Amino acid sequence: MLQRVVGMPSFLFLVISTLAVFSVTQAGVTVDCGKNSVSVRWVDVNSQVDPSLLRLGDCPPTQVSVNSQGSEAVFYAEFLTCNIRRLVTTNEIRFETEITSPTLSKATPFSYPVACAYEREDDWVPPLYGPLLFHTHGQGDLAFGMALMKDDFSGVATTTTFSLGSMIPIAASVAQQNHQPLILLLDECLASTTSELAPDSHVYPLITNKGCLVDSKNANSTFLPRNQWSEIRLSLQAFKFATGEDVYLHCRLVAWDPRDLDGGNKACQYDRTSSRWVLVDDPSQSSLCSCCDTNCQGRKKRGITADSTAVNAVIGPLVII
Repeated sequence: MLQRVVGMPSFLFLVISTLAVFSVTQAGVTVDCGKNSVSVRWVDVNSQVDPSLLRLGDCPPTQVSVNSQGSEAVFYAEFLTCNIRRLVTTNEIRFETEITSPTLSKATPFSYPVACAYEREDDWVPPLYGPLLFHTHGQGDLAFGMALMKDDFSGVATTTTFSLGSMIPIAASVAQQNHQPLILLLDECLASTTSELAPDSHVYPLITNKGCLVDSKNANSTFLPRNQWSEIRLSLQAFKFATGEDVYLHCRLVAWDPRDLDGGNKACQYDRTSSRWVLVDDPSQSSLCSCCDTNCQGRKKRGITADSTAVNAVIGPLVII
């Protein structure tokens, strides 16, 4: 299973067990992969780049030096920091990022890949609410989580293979910590055959237009009743898209003030019986969903904005047969 954070990492839930430690040296870059962190040493004799301007992910060096022998930058980062991406596949757990140079420099900008890969045990499954920390500009940290679930939502799914037409249970949550009460919403979800979205990616839309479950219009996909504001459950009907291939679900999670739902922050699904869009959390306000077939726009709320309380997540690979 894969979990991912974009703009944050790739996969949202992370467990590491029996990890090897290794070192790879190439082109003046030494990568030392530890159990929970990575150390990187960048050395260049002739570079015109100021080493203090280099970045590992979005983190600056922990140590720099410039002398007659050249420039050096040393980075140390734990795997849950610096916008390091996590990818969990059938056989391995992999952490990926890059060393990048500034675009405004005398030298040509460059990007050097950095990766640590570990063997994944056969019985490894991600915990439902493993932490993904996201800093919210002085309001503290929010911990988001997302996972495929068992049919009764009693725990994390032990399989990632689904029959066409069966239901795919998904749960997501946000730990509010010291924040005011927040409601968790799914702003967008797309299925793709790749773990990274690109302009030419083959995609199948599930949730679009700021919270409209478009897949409920032609299938039995549905939001489930909430147990609490900070959690959202989704039951997707397994679709024909890319049957037999690896499929990744790319979703954007948004934490919002539950007293201030609007056209841009909502959870809507299509009621085929009444042929109308319905606001899941308060059907009396279903007028907020009237834009689902056109173009939904929202407003920003002072102190809590969609930009400051949102993360991108990737779940997969899963296979539909």
